[in-house]
Amino acid sequence: MVASAALLGSVLMLAAGAVLAQTEAATPAGVNASTFSTDLMQLYREARLEDPQIVASYAQAKAGQEHQREAMGALLPQLSFSAGSNRIHQESDLVQRSFDSESYGLVLRQYLYNKAAWENYQKFKSLARQSESQALETQAEASVELAQRYFTALAAEDELELVRAERRTTQRSLDRINALYEKQLALITDQLDLKARVDLLTAQELDARNQVSLSREALAEIVGRPVKERLNRIREDLQLQVSANSLETWVRDGMALNPALKANESGVEAAGAALRSGKGGHYPTLSLNLSAQQTNEGYNNSLAPRTDSYVAGIGLQVPLYSGGSTSARVRGLYEDQVVAEQQLEATRRRVVKEITNAYLTANSNGEKIGANRLALESAQLSRVAAEKALSYGMVNSVDVLASVRNEFRARRDLLKTQYDFLSNVLILNRWAGKPPAEGIENVNGWLSSGSVGQDFR
Repeated sequence: MVASAALLGSVLMLAAGAVLAQTEAATPAGVNASTFSTDLMQLYREARLEDPQIVASYAQAKAGQEHQREAMGALLPQLSFSAGSNRIHQESDLVQRSFDSESYGLVLRQYLYNKAAWENYQKFKSLARQSESQALETQAEASVELAQRYFTALAAEDELELVRAERRTTQRSLDRINALYEKQLALITDQLDLKARVDLLTAQELDARNQVSLSREALAEIVGRPVKERLNRIREDLQLQVSANSLETWVRDGMALNPALKANESGVEAAGAALRSGKGGHYPTLSLNLSAQQTNEGYNNSLAPRTDSYVAGIGLQVPLYSGGSTSARVRGLYEDQVVAEQQLEATRRRVVKEITNAYLTANSNGEKIGANRLALESAQLSRVAAEKALSYGMVNSVDVLASVRNEFRARRDLLKTQYDFLSNVLILNRWAGKPPAEGIENVNGWLSSGSVGQDFR
């Protein structure tokens, strides 16, 4: 009985090992296949919380708001309290005494006119808006980066399946040639050509498997965890096309909504306020001063009855000469304003260029997808005909290899064009100032949970 149990255990272990070996052979190295799937929108939600660039942009926007509040504080009343206690010892020819004195003071100061402080507040107000716009720009850029890495991962899986499918197809042709060669109906050169191609595809499969692992790591860098789920793929039942809006409409939206452009506009406003604040160094300041004091210390540190004093006054400060530093600072701030204005103009031109490029490329890709589908159908028919002709000895292995390569080249071109189309749609939405979540959600609607290689043969 014990021997039977041991034998049964050994058989089960061998069976489990065989199943595990088959699973490892079917799964790309470094990628754990899962029955669960994820889509672009789910990864986008995770990236909003985990991508260091996005988290840092949130913190930067919040810091800008606090700096604005800090600058505003200089315009509000400044209230301070002071207290002191002294031990005084006095000696003279007539008397020698020691006593304690106490004093308490309350001072309120409010600027009535301070151009430099007011313009400084305006500067930080503009900088706060700039940091908010920069945060939106960072989120938009990060969403495009996530989508491109997502499509890169899909393309890597496609490439692996394409190489495997091409190897299987070439292997079938090699098997036919081997059978014909045994009957002396085929040339050794045909057999060697096909064998060399199979070996080359086997080597390419190893590289493609590595690219799958690398592309998954690139996704993990953004979302902050290993991405092991199956990725939703492009649906085949859709006609991919850009919206019906004209190029002029997209450019007009970009000029009004693009966050990078808004950030530069706020930068110009901040530079103008900084220049006015610098010029404020030439202006006088006027302040209201109120103070209250209580002490029992009199003239020359003498003991006196407790005295309460209340003072109200107006203070005027007029700058006369500061060694030329104020004028130099103003000249420097003027040049900073010129820099900000030129950066704004450069951003305007880039927005127009990026929108135009993405719009034209996306439209071109949409038209190219249809042409690539027709090319794939023709290449499939050509490959099937070449394989049949090879069986009858009407063509050689070179012709078959060429037809197989043409078919899989057409598959690669179709898949690449689809991914390029989706990437350019997201780029177009980004530069037109559309909310990142809206663009991701629209593209995500074109994806489904189909398995990789479902249409490969």
